[in-house]
Amino acid sequence: MADRVTVIGWDGSPLTAAARSALGAATLVAGAAHHLALPEVPPHAEHIRLGSVGLAARRIAQHRGTAVVLADGDPGFFGVVRTLRAPEHGLEVEVVPAVSSVAAAFARAGMPWDDAQIVVAHSRDLRRAVNICRAHTKVAVLTAPGAGPAELALLLDGVHRTFVICEELGTGREQVTVLTSDKAADHVWRDPNVVIVVGGASAATQGSGWLAGRDVAYPSPPRGWGLPAQAYGGVLDEGESVQLRSAQLARLGPRPGDLVWDIGAGSGAAAVEAARFGAAVIAVDSDADACGRTTAVARRYGVQLQVVQGRAPQVLEDLPEPDVVRVGGGGAEVVTACAARRPERIVTHAATRDEAEAIGRALADGGYETECALLQSVELDTSAWVERERAVVFLLSGYRLAHP
Repeated sequence: MADRVTVIGWDGSPLTAAARSALGAATLVAGAAHHLALPEVPPHAEHIRLGSVGLAARRIAQHRGTAVVLADGDPGFFGVVRTLRAPEHGLEVEVVPAVSSVAAAFARAGMPWDDAQIVVAHSRDLRRAVNICRAHTKVAVLTAPGAGPAELALLLDGVHRTFVICEELGTGREQVTVLTSDKAADHVWRDPNVVIVVGGASAATQGSGWLAGRDVAYPSPPRGWGLPAQAYGGVLDEGESVQLRSAQLARLGPRPGDLVWDIGAGSGAAAVEAARFGAAVIAVDSDADACGRTTAVARRYGVQLQVVQGRAPQVLEDLPEPDVVRVGGGGAEVVTACAARRPERIVTHAATRDEAEAIGRALADGGYETECALLQSVELDTSAWVERERAVVFLLSGYRLAHP
């Protein structure tokens, strides 16, 4: 294998003495075209145009001599260092870091970034990066060909954000553009670029924070989930009880990068709690007052929701693809429409056995394995230890089969 591998970060600044020394001794240099054109790159060394880092790592592992890899920004931050250090290559590397492209982008924008989410976007999984942008008020997106500002904007349709687009940072062609997300698709953007996505309603904050990647509201949000009715204005619909909602959320398992549909959102309790797990959420309800309550409670807890007023299943046709779905109302007809969109999980409830059987058939016909449980909850008055309220409901969960 190579006698020594040095990874040099490049941010457009003059190379350090350590970087120049490593390049001077290199017998193999790998990098992008603009890296290999640097005057410090020795002409006698073997040059490898860096496309697939894995292929380059295998070539470096076979090289007998001193290798240098040039990479934009900080190569240890979503960079080449991880691949080069993979066990199958057996490479030990020394890193000469530079300012990361994310740090440079926020510096150009004059913004703090300890509270920002940072995601890498690829064309194969761009929607997950978009869902992070839906769920958070400040996100830096490291883009790739086919997953740039225009594609981000198109998938954010219906969600207003401001884009700070930083093209070719550190080069003579560097350019920073600020525009609203609905305008980004009208332009052609140069690679590589970093997109800072900001906007959305946020809770008031005080202090400087203490945990990177978290915009922690002040005062702190309530601990736990499955919060009581008082946390949501005191009145919940039948399908929003603490016990049922907790069981539904446990089966949905919302997480960062997911898009959750909450159909029949009611007061917004389930939608807000899914968002508190870090998921993007679209809350749907036909009632204007319910949509208003959902918007208000989301603002109170400092989470990002898209609220859509309309009647399911018709309103679902124009929504982006969900990962998991909670159906708070609509029965088998809405479940059938959701199953046609192939989310990983669908969770709903029924008040009667006949309704539960109809929903179970809809899930099975849609290619889902169905689980049904009868939940009975009894609320007690602890001052006298007597029954205050009793509820019985069927909880149905559909898990997508690999081959429906």
